[in-house]
Amino acid sequence: MSKQKIINIAVIAHVDAGKSTLVDAFFQQSGIFRENQEVVDQVMDSNDLERERGITIYSKNCSVNYKDYKINIVDTPGHSDFSSEVERIMKTVDTVILLVDSSEGPMPQTRFVLQKSLEHGLKPILFINKIDKKDQRAEEVVDMTFDLFVELDANDEQLDFPIIYGVARDGIAKYDMHDEHEDLIPLFETIINQTNPYPDYDSEPLQMQISALGYDNYIGRLGIGRVHKGIVNEGQIITICKRDGSTAQGKIGKLFTYEGLLQTPKKALYSGDIAVISGISDISIGETFCDPEHVEPMEMIKIEEPTLSMNFLVNNSPFAGQSGKYVTTRHIKERLDRELEINVGLRVEELGGLDGYKVSGRGELHLSILIENMRRESYELSVSKPEVLMQRIEGKLHEPVERVIVNLPDEYAGTAIRKLNLRKGRMEHMESDSGYTKLEYIVPTRGLLGFRSELITDSRGEGTIIRSFDAYEPHKGDIPSRTNGVLVSGEQGTAMPYSLNNLSQRATMTIHPTTPVYEGMIIGINSRKEDMTVNPCKNKKLTNTRASGADDAVKLSPPKIFSMEEALEFIADDELVEITPDTIRLRKKFLKEADRNKYNKQIGKK
Repeated sequence: MSKQKIINIAVIAHVDAGKSTLVDAFFQQSGIFRENQEVVDQVMDSNDLERERGITIYSKNCSVNYKDYKINIVDTPGHSDFSSEVERIMKTVDTVILLVDSSEGPMPQTRFVLQKSLEHGLKPILFINKIDKKDQRAEEVVDMTFDLFVELDANDEQLDFPIIYGVARDGIAKYDMHDEHEDLIPLFETIINQTNPYPDYDSEPLQMQISALGYDNYIGRLGIGRVHKGIVNEGQIITICKRDGSTAQGKIGKLFTYEGLLQTPKKALYSGDIAVISGISDISIGETFCDPEHVEPMEMIKIEEPTLSMNFLVNNSPFAGQSGKYVTTRHIKERLDRELEINVGLRVEELGGLDGYKVSGRGELHLSILIENMRRESYELSVSKPEVLMQRIEGKLHEPVERVIVNLPDEYAGTAIRKLNLRKGRMEHMESDSGYTKLEYIVPTRGLLGFRSELITDSRGEGTIIRSFDAYEPHKGDIPSRTNGVLVSGEQGTAMPYSLNNLSQRATMTIHPTTPVYEGMIIGINSRKEDMTVNPCKNKKLTNTRASGADDAVKLSPPKIFSMEEALEFIADDELVEITPDTIRLRKKFLKEADRNKYNKQIGKK
C-alpha cells in the first residue's frame, strides 16, 4: 500500500474572521461526523472560555481526508497576546489559509499572523470570507491585503497568492465571486495544487520537534509535533536535545495521531505527520527527538518575550477564604507551575518579601485568561495593576507600542483623537464612512491601560477598539494616568441604600445595595481626583414622626460593575483587584486609612 500524502495547514486570521467556523465546514464536508451525530458550532473551541468569548485561545490539531491526501489542520488564535501559540505551529505546517473579512479588510491581528507565516517562508492562500454581507467590498479588500503583503516584505512567490472567495459559515468556496459552487471543493483543490505534499523522509534517522504540549489524566504529559524525518515507533529509545543545549535519553510510551478530532493510537508514525507522544515527563517546547546514533537538533523555536506583568498575591482581605478553595502561596505556586508546562509565553518570578509572584505575559488578555481560569478552578488571589515591561536597546530605554484601530460614530471622534494624542499616540490613518470614523494609531501599551472603558463611556457604548502588539520604540515620556479618585469604605458591614443614595450624588457607585463591604474596599468612583473614605453602611435613623412620602423606596442609579479586564485597567498603583470564584472586588493595598496616609506621605502623594 502506498504511503498517504500529507499536507499540514494552519488557518490564520484576525479574531472573529471565521477560522473555527471554516474548520467546522471542513469537517462537515469530509465525512468526519456521522449523519445522526449532534454537531456543535466551533467544535475546535473546546475550552469554556473560548466558547463564551468567541475566540480561539489555544491552537489545536485535527485532520480531514481529501482524495488520497491527509490534511492536518491547525486552528490558531488570532489575538497577538497568544503569539507564542501561533509562533510554534508555523514550523509544523506547509501552507496557511489567511482569512480576511470581506467588509472589514485586514486588521491589526491579520498583520501579526501574516507576518509570522511570511517570516517562515510559507506561501499563503487568501480566503475572502463573508462575501454574503451587504457591505462586502471583496475586490477592494484583495487590494488592501496585497498592499499588506508588500508592506511585510513578501517575496515574489508569496505575492503570487491564490484567492478564494467564500462563506465559511455555509461551507462555500469559489474561485471568483460569480461562481456557482456551493461547497469547499475549490478550496480543497487549491490546497493540493498550491502545496506539495511532505517529502518521503522515512528512510532517514528520526528527527521530530515538539511544538505544543498537552496533558492526559491517565498517561500524563504529552508532546505534540511533526515528524520531520524518519519513523517514530511506540516504545522507541530516543535522544532528547534540550533547550539548554544538553541531551538526555528517553523512551516513547504511547503514540497517537489525529484522525478527525480524535487522537488515534498508532504503533508507528511516518515523516510529515503530526505525532502525539507520552512517556517523557519533563518534555518542553522546541526540544528535538533524535535517533541516538544521529543526534541532529533542530533550530530552537523562538518565543516572543512578555510585554506586561502583574503581581499575583495571596488574598489577605477580611473576606479571604469565604468562597475559594485554594488560597495559600503554595496553592498559587503549584497552579502557576502547572500553567508554565503548557503556556510557554508566560514567565513567573518570586516576589521578595511578599506572599506572591510576578507573572509576565504577552498582554492583558493573555494574563486575564489565566486569572479567569484560576478563579473558575476555585482559586482566590489579589492582582496588582498591570505594569509594562521595558527593554534596553543599544543603551536606551524602549517600550512596547501597539497598533490600534478605533471605530466610533463621527461625533465622538474628536474626543478619541484628543485622548489618544494625550496618551502619546501617533495617528497613522483616518477615514470616515456612513457616519462612522475609523482611526488607526500607534500607541504605547502604557497609554492603552484604561482606555477601552473610557472609549465605551465617551462613545455611549458605540465605540470599538482592536489592538495588536507592533514593536518596541524609544520611551515616550510621562503619560497621564487616571484622573478620578475613588470612594473607600471606612467600615465593615452591609452597604445600605440610604448611604449609597447620598454618596451617589458626588460619585458613581461600583457596588449594589446590600453588598457586603470591608474597610479599605473601593465602592465608587469619585467625581474629583481625591480619594474619600466614607461609610456605606449607615442607615436612616427611625423616628416616631413620619413625613408624607418619607418611607418611599430609594431609587438608585445602576452601579458601574467592572469586568475583570476593566477592573485591571482601572486600578491605580496603590490598589488591587481581589478575585474569588464568585466575586471581583476593588480594594486598596493598605486597608486602614492611617496606613494609606503614611504610604502617601512616603511617596509624596497629596
